[in-house]
Amino acid sequence: MSLLALIQPHPAVNSPARMSPEELRASLALASIFGLRMLGMFIILPVFALWAQGRPGWNLTLVGLALGAYGLTQAFLQIPFGAASDRHGRKPLMYLGLTLFALGSFVCAASEAPLVVIAGRVLQGAGAISGVAIAMAADLTRESQRTKAMAIIGSTIGVVFAISFVCAPFLQQTIGVPGIFAATGVLALAAMAVVRFALPDAAPRLERAASIPWRVLLSAPELVRLNVGIFVLHAILMATFVVVPVAMAQAGLAAGAHSWVYLGAVITGFVLMLPAMVGPLAARERPVFLVGIALVTLALGVIAAGLASLTAIVAGLVIFFVGFNVLEAKLPALVSRAAPREATGAATGIYSSVQFLGTFFGAAAGGTLAQHAGFAAVMLACVALAGGWLAVAWNMGDFVPRAAPVSRT
Repeated sequence: MSLLALIQPHPAVNSPARMSPEELRASLALASIFGLRMLGMFIILPVFALWAQGRPGWNLTLVGLALGAYGLTQAFLQIPFGAASDRHGRKPLMYLGLTLFALGSFVCAASEAPLVVIAGRVLQGAGAISGVAIAMAADLTRESQRTKAMAIIGSTIGVVFAISFVCAPFLQQTIGVPGIFAATGVLALAAMAVVRFALPDAAPRLERAASIPWRVLLSAPELVRLNVGIFVLHAILMATFVVVPVAMAQAGLAAGAHSWVYLGAVITGFVLMLPAMVGPLAARERPVFLVGIALVTLALGVIAAGLASLTAIVAGLVIFFVGFNVLEAKLPALVSRAAPREATGAATGIYSSVQFLGTFFGAAAGGTLAQHAGFAAVMLACVALAGGWLAVAWNMGDFVPRAAPVSRT
């Protein structure tokens, strides 16, 4: 090997064993965009149900609808956004989506009336760019580095989750829930600046999403299993946090102290999940994935059995966050690998649509069940959903290969 070859950076940059500087920059920028946007989704979860109690016109059913309305429009628009990004580029769709999210946040901040807040959440959800962002990660990274990129994004979401749950009770006491909504609008504008100044441009796409029949994307076994998984995971998340904040208050924990419970549970869960993401276990995708689902199922069972016990709820939350963090990081990486290259945007759009349909279903059904059948019914329904997901995921392979290109015929 020549001296010139040794000192030039190109071999290291192109090495399949490490991320190039451009890939790292793209991954960090996308993680920042996800984080700023997901903060607006997560930060109201631990405080919204408590805030709505006693306010005119609010009940648990409307709380569930307000939390889930965001997911309903996300579910309907992820596929159009993803397919449009395959044709017109990723960045224009990201600007549009972040603008709509910011506008919806400011609508939510304008009034405490249930209909106004629900309308604002619907508008927030119209900024359906999760699938676009995942597709852009696929555009800007090699397949050998895609799991790392998705792990960076997933880990950022986990950190944002922790920050949201720790900060939300303090923010509610200082600026109130309307102020929190206004702050999420400002963060969405900040995410637009990240798109403009930090996110690299993807190479022009030569393929068209129309070359892949929709029935292929909707029926591919690998994608079906992953789509079922993200639906269940986010349905469980939303339903659980219709119940958990109120249950902790009823168990004797003052609302102002909830931050410390979430801080301890999320950090402990994050530390415990690290061996599954960066250690030797990271390559064993099937067992790690199944253990993640099993942990979520166990956590829900612990909470269901101990709704009157603060100790049981906290223990269940710790176990839940271990499984949730693993699954939240693994699922996008697996989808990006399973999707046909020429329809990555459309496939990740379907995935994100199903994710947010789960968000709507979990929040709406959780609120309705809590209102009419009690908290235990909500948690038992979540246990059943998680157990069903474990059964569906059991036949997945040790890895999910990228689907082969499909002809136009």
